[in-house]
Amino acid sequence: MTLEFPNRSRSFDEARDAVRFIGHDGMFEVPFFVETAALHRAVTTSQTETDFLTAFDAARSSIHDIARKAYSRARRPSYTLTVADFR
Repeated sequence: MTLEFPNRSRSFDEARDAVRFIGHDGMFEVPFFVETAALHRAVTTSQTETDFLTAFDAARSSIHDIARKAYSRARRPSYTLTVADFR
């Protein structure tokens, strides 16, 4: 199966300091987190939850591509995308 992102929802996870989103591999849900540090370059003013969600939305396509790449390397219960994944 291929990892897809049919649900556009995302949320801010304050405890992880990350934006959470879900991928789907067939019937399996795969949770992903993007650390705010990875979104930091896109957030030029304040650093609120809304700013990070807006930055996620603006980079959604490339974030999904990076998530697919991480998922293809190894199967894990969840994935955290960091600054290193975006280089």
